[in-house]
Amino acid sequence: MTKKAAKAPAKKTAAKQQAAEAEPTPQTPAESSAGGKIAKTQLVEQVAQQSGLTKKQAGQAVDAAMEVIVDAIKQGQSVGLPGLGTLSVKATAARTGVRPGTSDRIQIPAGRKVAFKVANTLKGALGPTGDTAAE
Repeated sequence: MTKKAAKAPAKKTAAKQQAAEAEPTPQTPAESSAGGKIAKTQLVEQVAQQSGLTKKQAGQAVDAAMEVIVDAIKQGQSVGLPGLGTLSVKATAARTGVRPGTSDRIQIPAGRKVAFKVANTLKGALGPTGDTAAE
């Protein structure tokens, strides 16, 4: 083993340590400005904090809400979430598609998909897109 090979891991470790110190970890999902995804555990914590429930009770409430939403969608009903938007089921028509790589024509059967329409209040709160802001 050469001296360069022995020193390289130490430099990588120091670089990783400096990067970790430079980027503080956000305390809550609401403080995160990088976007990303909120996990269920983080959602449960936020519900518990804002509602005064225990984490166990908040977890049960989140599970119950998700179960009701999923059951309604499976039955073909629309679910309105005030301030967020509306989940609905839309029918898709049968169509001809092209298989990537082989260019074979295939028949795609009719089906159903879940559609989401963002509420106007949330749409307005998100602000303009990059293209609109530049004009």
